[in-house]
Amino acid sequence: MKGFKIFIAEDDIWYSEILRYHLELNPEYEVKTFDSGKKLIKALHEKPDVITLDYSLPDTNGKELLSFLKKESPNSQVIIVSGQEDISTAVSLLKDGAYDYLVKNEDTKDRIWNSILNIREKTNLKNELDQLKTEVQKKYDFSKSIKGNSPAIKKVFGLIEKAITNNITVSITGETGTGKEVVAKAIHYNSDRKKEPFIAINVTAIPSELIESELFGHERGAFTGAQTRRKGKFEEAEKGTIFLDEIGEMDPKMQSKLLRVLQEREVVRIGGNEVVKLRCRVVVATHRDLLEEVKKGNFRQDLYYRLLGLPIELPPLRARKEDVLILAKHFIEEFSKENEISSKKLSEKANQKLLSYSYPGNIRELKAMIELSTVLADGDEIDSVDINFPSSDPLADLTLEEKSLKEYNNVIINHFLNKYDNNVIEAAKALDIGKSTIYRLLKEQEN
Repeated sequence: MKGFKIFIAEDDIWYSEILRYHLELNPEYEVKTFDSGKKLIKALHEKPDVITLDYSLPDTNGKELLSFLKKESPNSQVIIVSGQEDISTAVSLLKDGAYDYLVKNEDTKDRIWNSILNIREKTNLKNELDQLKTEVQKKYDFSKSIKGNSPAIKKVFGLIEKAITNNITVSITGETGTGKEVVAKAIHYNSDRKKEPFIAINVTAIPSELIESELFGHERGAFTGAQTRRKGKFEEAEKGTIFLDEIGEMDPKMQSKLLRVLQEREVVRIGGNEVVKLRCRVVVATHRDLLEEVKKGNFRQDLYYRLLGLPIELPPLRARKEDVLILAKHFIEEFSKENEISSKKLSEKANQKLLSYSYPGNIRELKAMIELSTVLADGDEIDSVDINFPSSDPLADLTLEEKSLKEYNNVIINHFLNKYDNNVIEAAKALDIGKSTIYRLLKEQEN
């Protein structure tokens, strides 16, 4: 099936037909010939992938025609074919955007063939990367990747919308498992930097003696083992976004070096003198209260204010209970699709069980729990018995947050109702209270 267009601009009809015959040996190539620059220009609306251009066409100047082609058909790769071997002309044309410069001889047709193969390989790779970036962008469309309708998460949506319209530094805080990296990616892939790199680095995952080299890069011979020059993560994130996760764990000495880089918007590799200007956006995240760390002397105050930018605080899952079932259903569908199995539904008892838990591990814990329950469930429904809380005692984390007496009562009542499959009599016996008390407390929950 044809689909790759090649234009041959050559006034030597015999030579032109030889090239056409040779290239059409590949059935995927659609080849057209032109004996003048004017005829070639008229056909540019067909958007050729490759143009082989005789540098000495009778009706035009080869250098001027190349300049015109790069402007009017920028996605077309141009291979210059010339009867003259002139190094200075070849270098000039390559600088002007020609893909290759070939001298006419008996090997030219094979060299053109190889050049086109290289062009196709690079084109296919570019298309794959563009498709991958598009898929990633869709994946991190924050209205789709961050699920929920609670007031707490809607507030986060509003802050993300503000973040994607400018380049302000963003500081994301929240407990472990609340989705800080997901928010960072949502900001990047919905901003005007979405086609540039997103570089994520977890500060805690890198030994303190290597973190400077990892972030800022090094020159060859800068230290033992530095056998080649290496770009740092800030350089790799050029024009894109660098995401520094768990910034609150950074060593104080490294904090001062990071501050200088952020202030000057430039970096010098270890062992080098070259100043590299930075154009990346900075997004940081931590589970710590950085202001409290500043008060304790663990985090530099000047760095804190440099990083604060637009603060986004992610709520724990227990503060957005309205979203638990929305997230659970999403994780079921996602897991089922990835594993090519039929999606399952949550039973009413399963729903109640999920709502009775406080999720100290937040969204990450819920996701793991749902994936396991999807595997354990028989049939097309997930029941309460398929859902296993990590703790041997589901009430073990009851005191992780301050609650009113009424709220504690609600948690305990829901736990025992869930444990006894909503059998009020059995729950009342276990709690040593009357069933009328349970009914009263349940009614109060609704009000």
